[in-house]
Formats: sequence, structure tokens, C-alpha cells
Amino acid sequence: MRLYNTLGQTVQDFAPRPNAPVSVYVCGITPYDTTHLGHAFLYVTFDVLIRHMEAKGWPVRYVQNVTDIDDDILRKSREVGEDWISLGNRWTRRFIDDLQALNVRPPEAYARATDEIGKIIEINSRLIDEGYAYERGGNVYFRVGRDADYGKLSQLTHAEMLPISAERGANPDDPNKENPLDFILWQAQAPGEPAWDSPWGAGRPGWHIECSAMSLRHLGQTVDIHGGGGDLIYPHHESEIAQSEAFTGREPFARFWFHAAMLRYHGEKMSKSLGNMVFARDLLKDHSADALRLALLNHHYRESWEFHDDDMQWAAALAERLRLASHLGGGTARRSLSTVHTPPTDAHVAAFKAALDDDLDTPHAIAILNAMATDVLNTHGEADELRSLAGILGLRLDDPGQSPRVTDGWQAILARFGG
Repeated sequence: MRLYNTLGQTVQDFAPRPNAPVSVYVCGITPYDTTHLGHAFLYVTFDVLIRHMEAKGWPVRYVQNVTDIDDDILRKSREVGEDWISLGNRWTRRFIDDLQALNVRPPEAYARATDEIGKIIEINSRLIDEGYAYERGGNVYFRVGRDADYGKLSQLTHAEMLPISAERGANPDDPNKENPLDFILWQAQAPGEPAWDSPWGAGRPGWHIECSAMSLRHLGQTVDIHGGGGDLIYPHHESEIAQSEAFTGREPFARFWFHAAMLRYHGEKMSKSLGNMVFARDLLKDHSADALRLALLNHHYRESWEFHDDDMQWAAALAERLRLASHLGGGTARRSLSTVHTPPTDAHVAAFKAALDDDLDTPHAIAILNAMATDVLNTHGEADELRSLAGILGLRLDDPGQSPRVTDGWQAILARFGG
């Protein structure tokens, strides 16, 4: 399999490490408001990546997180007059409902930032001891100037980082900082905010350190694939690398960095701040989950694209065509009608798998699935392979229910959030 690695900005060969599952960490949501179609694109993409790896016979350990303490959550909590824990749990439940409706399988571990306070304090303490971090006024900062490799993921200069850092929540004018780019590892308690005890006083963790702690806790010093949306490359993932590798003694934090592109709507990046959002649950009122997955996966994960309302018409027609083929085609119950493993079918299967091996080329895989449906409908040939490959894309076709892995897995997670 070959995947694009943001670290190095090239497509590279990927294979599991010997005698170990493929470890995957994906940055999850900050649950302070509704999630949109851009989030669905990210998590459906990772769902297909993991389904494909498992179809290749590679076991996977997948961890996703929820950032349940953050500036945005506390700000929204004050705005709406709702307890921050209740607010976060409510929006997390809504997000999980959307993923379950889209037939997205749950991770093996769904980590919460507030469960890792002890690990975060351990990391910060070592970083201070090693000279990578310092404490001022109850805050702990990472010393960016100590890391000569800071910028190796984003390929940004420090001058280019400054405005982006400020735009994404940092305060370059903080008088406690040695360097405007130094980032918060521990934030002193502000009046009325929740806090945890630490060697530096009451406070709460910074954004970047939360994901380092959760990844290190659940997946060890080096993760095979670490990913999220492309907007996380800097400062979030850049900072994760710096603090994690400083903590572990320069062990590589991630072998591959996998980022999904941004989704646009009405000419702008789809985002909460701009308010130009399309919601999966609204589209699912009129369309099947298969149709919505096809609409999303018909775009390569690395290419930014614009959602148009008529995208769903094409996707719905294809979803129905694939469903009809899977229903009418031959299979284990219709062997008398089938031509088992005809050469065209074998060629299609090989081409489908090769497409996903080629940097997860889902648009090409969908085109091959469509060609298979044509063969099945024209010949009443075997549909078993069609159903099997459709399952790698997370399509249910004519299956009226979801697998226990989807339903039971998410229900167990929901129970932790009052669902």
C-alpha cells in the first residue's frame, strides 16, 4: 500500500510493523457545537482506510479522541448558560449519532482529554526538567526555540507561523512567553473556569498536549498513522510532534501523517465560524447513508472540493443501482444464475483493491464498483464480490440493518456520555 505522508510531502510505501497491529490515531471533535459535512468527510475517509487495511488482513488498533475541555467549550458554555460537561456530552452524543447513521465503525478506544490529566502533568514535568518547557505565572509553555525541527511537518517558516498561530487561538503578545511562538502546555485557572491541581497551581491542559497524552497512553511512543483535517497540520500536529518527541527522547511520534482536505460550500471553507454548513443528518432525511458515503468518497481525500446540492442526485442514483445489482445478481443463494469468478470479475476485484492501495483512490474504486454492477445487471452474474467490495467502502446495499460492530460499539461509547 502507498499513502501520502504529509511529513516529507510524498507518497510512500506503507506496511505494518512486524507482529503488531497498525496503530491509527485520529484527532476528534471539540464538542461545543454541531458538526458538519466536512467532519463526515474526514471520519468516513478514515473508516474506509481502516476497512481496507483489515480486508488486507492487517489488524488495526484505532484511537479517536474527544477534546472535552477547551477554550471553545468554555466560551460556548458561558454563552448558552449550560454546564461545560453537559454541553460537551450533548454535542458528543449528537456527533456519534451522525457517525452511526453513516455506518462508520467506532474506534477501539474513544479517549477523553479530561481522563489524561495525570499523563499530561507527567509529560509537562519531564519537558520542564529537560529544558524544553518553562513555567511563568502558573502557565507552562513549550520552548519552540529549543526544537531545531519545529516546522518539519508544515514546512512553514517561523515568520509564516505567527499569523496562523494567532488566528487559531494563541496569544503571541503574552508577556510570559520567551518567544511569541511558544505554545501553552498548561494554562493557569481563570476565574470561574474548571481546574485540576498541578505542580504549577490549579489549571487545565493546553490543546496540543492533550492529543500527545492520549496517543502516548493508548498507542505508545510511535503511532503508525496519525491524522485529521488539513487545518490541523499547523499548529496542532506540528506542536504534537515537538512535545512528544522531546518527551520520548526523539523517538518518531508518527510514521505517517494522513490529512484530509477541506470541504467548501458556497465558495468558502465549510466551517462553524463562517456558518456555511451542510449537515449529514439533514441530507440523511432524504437520502440513504450509502448515497451520502458515495457523494463524499467520490472525491479523493487529499483534494479540496466544493459540495453542491445536486451531488446527492448522482450519488442516490448510483446507490440504488448498486443496491439493485446486489439484489438481482447471483450469489450463494443464486448459484444457478451465476458465472462464478468470471475473468472480468477477477479483474475488477484486483483493480478495486489496487485503487485503494494507491493512496486510497476512492473515486477510482467507486468507478470500478459501478462497472461491476453493470456486469452483474447485464449477465445476472455473481454479486458476492460486489457486496464484499462495497462493504470496504462502508456501503450496506440491501442489508436492512447495521452490523453489531457499528451499533454495539457506538452504544458502549455513548454510555460514557450519558447516552
